[in-house]
Amino acid sequence: MAKRILIVDDSALVRKQLSEVIGTLGFDIETARNGQEGVEKATSTQYDVITMDINMPVLNGIEAVKQIMSRQPTPILMISSLTTEDAAITMDALDAGAIDYIAKPGTMNIGKEQNTEDILEKVLSLSRVSPRRLRNRASRAPVGRARVSENKEKPKQPFSEITEITKIVLIGSSTGGPGLIEQICASLPTNYKYPVCIVQHMPEQFTKAFAERLNRSSALNVFESAHNMEILPGNIYIARGGVHMNFAKKVSGKIVIREDTNKGKNFFQPSVNDMMFGALEVFDASNIIGVILTGIGDDGADAMVKLKNSGAYTLGESEESATVYGMPREAYERGGVSQQLDFKQILKTISTLK
Repeated sequence: MAKRILIVDDSALVRKQLSEVIGTLGFDIETARNGQEGVEKATSTQYDVITMDINMPVLNGIEAVKQIMSRQPTPILMISSLTTEDAAITMDALDAGAIDYIAKPGTMNIGKEQNTEDILEKVLSLSRVSPRRLRNRASRAPVGRARVSENKEKPKQPFSEITEITKIVLIGSSTGGPGLIEQICASLPTNYKYPVCIVQHMPEQFTKAFAERLNRSSALNVFESAHNMEILPGNIYIARGGVHMNFAKKVSGKIVIREDTNKGKNFFQPSVNDMMFGALEVFDASNIIGVILTGIGDDGADAMVKLKNSGAYTLGESEESATVYGMPREAYERGGVSQQLDFKQILKTISTLK
């Protein structure tokens, strides 16, 4: 039986473009012209995937996502123009229950072919996500969201005077990951001793908005990475979109971020593999904790193997909790995972690290 896809967009051109692209998968496609029509269709029929525009008449995409997820949980992909303005709104949609986002056809500056490949890969992966898994995902305590307003105007603790890095936590995630990253950042205590570096697959227009959002929900300082930024204990660094996050040790002993604009063989930039391989050039493996969370593909799998074989402690999210068991599966099956745990256990392990 063919998968069923609902495309919700007020633009007839975008509905046509997405239908042509997704139609190559052999899926049955239906369309809706606004959020209200989308909600009516989505709550009367169980679709395998819904693509949702953000700005629409009658009912906008954010409200439509909230209504659908409360009444008939379905994997939802937001359609974003990948502008800075759209970034914050897309983050709100992910908070509301959408799993990921794709570029509006023709808006990616890296070319139509890669835009199409991204759409097909994400639609295909999300079509395999069960409603049961979505209900489990919704039941997770939204730690970060509860603390956003609380910390919005609250001044952060000053930087710790301790600059020696005794351990570093490296986290990689992709589809389904932003909400988990938010929970991690919101759960780390004010006296957390270690720096945390995170690669979440996002375009450059999104990572700044994402870091700012996390900073509001975290007791710690959260930064979008920058070239030559010093790595300090108790800070969280989100890899900037469009460049790889690497590391360098200065003569003074300070460890700083080195950004690499050369994409290399990586599909994603920033890449989890690049960050983790780069960390091994600067940090002793025994002081590294590597973590792979939900995501499409295999980014980070090879680096997790190298980390583990070099003496690092590595954690992979289990199939039971991962929204998309792609990246964690590859890391586990290649032998790169010291322990495979569900997300709640990973969260506890990171936040109580001694």
